[in-house]
Amino acid sequence: MALFAVLTPLVMLGVVLALGRYEELLLPSVEEPEEGAIRRELPTP
Repeated sequence: MALFAVLTPLVMLGVVLALGRYEELLLPSVEEPEEGAIRRELPTP
């Protein structure tokens, strides 16, 4: 029973770290514009 109490938090930590690691692969990345970049829009006819 003591072994279960020791292993449970370690397993949960591993799951949280694994989910955080693969979150970048599952979710599309959002690229932020550079600070000095000027956003230009095309004029609509």
